[in-house]
Amino acid sequence: MTLRPDLAAIIGFVAPGARVIDVGCGDGELLEALRDTRAVDGRGIELSRSGVLQAVARGLSVVQGDADTDLVDYPNAAFDVAILSQALQAMHAPRAVLEQLLRIAARAVVSFPNFGHWRVRVALLAKGRMPVTRTLPIAWHETQNIHLCTIHDFEALVADVGADIETARFFAGGKVIGPAFANARAEQAVYLLRRRN
Repeated sequence: MTLRPDLAAIIGFVAPGARVIDVGCGDGELLEALRDTRAVDGRGIELSRSGVLQAVARGLSVVQGDADTDLVDYPNAAFDVAILSQALQAMHAPRAVLEQLLRIAARAVVSFPNFGHWRVRVALLAKGRMPVTRTLPIAWHETQNIHLCTIHDFEALVADVGADIETARFFAGGKVIGPAFANARAEQAVYLLRRRN
């Protein structure tokens, strides 16, 4: 199975045998890859019924739920890693969701499209309209994205919630790029965070 580069980076952040929850797991593609390559004890939570059905058909333990409201039902430190892949921008309360991820797991992996990418900036400057790009492919009035952020915005949020950034990977054109000027150069970012004890 060939995964998107950002999903491959997430897998690299997860230790073999870890207890994992994939929040907003969609059809279960990432969770299945984690099970098959890392032998994780994985669980998933997904808002869409169709996503849950597809994930369950893959043999995964996935429940239908809403990350904005249902993470509070999980006990403290129930998981080693909580994953929120390409879903932070669709949360009604991103800060609260990030705090819950770091409450229910010692580490959180969060990925998101970077609204600070230079193509987004140029589109706003040149056309004065919300951009449509590879990582933001849907028009503003049709997207589920409600809280777009830049890499700098996300790093400020991480500091505000009292977490530490262990490592990060940045992507442009489907390839890993270095951290220099990532806020302008990266289309996507993947962060591994650790809660402070």
